[in-house]
Amino acid sequence: MRVLVAEDDPTSRVLLATMLKKWGHEPVCAADGLEAWSILEQAGAPRLVLLDWVMPGLDGPEVCRRLRAVETSDPPFVIMLTGRAEKGDIILGLGAGANDYLAKPYDPEELRARLGVACRMLELQRGLLEARDRLEHLAMHDPLTGVLNRRAVLERLEQEISRAARSDGRLFVGMCDLDHFKRINDTLGHQAGDDVLAVFTRRIAGNLRAYDSIGRYGGEEFLVITPATGKPDPRCLFERLRAEVEGSPIETRAGEARISVSIGVAAGSGKGSVADLIEAADRALYLAKSLGRNRVVLAPED
Repeated sequence: MRVLVAEDDPTSRVLLATMLKKWGHEPVCAADGLEAWSILEQAGAPRLVLLDWVMPGLDGPEVCRRLRAVETSDPPFVIMLTGRAEKGDIILGLGAGANDYLAKPYDPEELRARLGVACRMLELQRGLLEARDRLEHLAMHDPLTGVLNRRAVLERLEQEISRAARSDGRLFVGMCDLDHFKRINDTLGHQAGDDVLAVFTRRIAGNLRAYDSIGRYGGEEFLVITPATGKPDPRCLFERLRAEVEGSPIETRAGEARISVSIGVAAGSGKGSVADLIEAADRALYLAKSLGRNRVVLAPED
């Protein structure tokens, strides 16, 4: 593990770095508090810090206070090293934000043991963060297709409307519905239907830009949100999506399935609401279905 050694005494700094290398760590050395803080401000800074109390520029407690003032879900683990062993000093150092405290002169094996505790705490912290990220992903994504779920895609639409309001921009919302999807479930089975939905979303997502969004609105209905500048014709994008879906069959575990998609598209700006755009796109989709399916229909703009 990379370990920041902030120590103004050259002999102590070299000794610490030598021990850390011997124990399998990668030392990153700083000769004073300002240099230590400069390193800690950088991206990818060491997450384990050995911090001397008395240093030029910034002392150890001040570096700790600055660290703890930074909002982060993955803070570094700080061990304060100092010759001050009074209870009041220990309270001050821990109150400034240090995680542990070791008085000089320290026993190297005790330092090694405390470093081991710090590494375990950092690993536990990283594991908790990864578990949180996985839970957040599950809460926002459809488990079958991997795209945004209904709640998340509606939140994204709300965000895009707010962004359009701030920048005087526009956006398009496409309500996409797989044609005759029930037939696939009835003839090939629901697992084949799942295969179709998964491949369908991959084809759609593969033709979207990085700042476009797709989410599962419900069943075989999906929302595509695409921000726009100026007054482009949304038919280009949505016709391309329609053609991509129709272009080739989908191999499922129960055999080949051919699908098509009907798309109702509504144009919006920062003045509309989520409900208004969804309703307009839904009406356009209904019209696309009634005209024979496998087509793109634009809702009239107010």
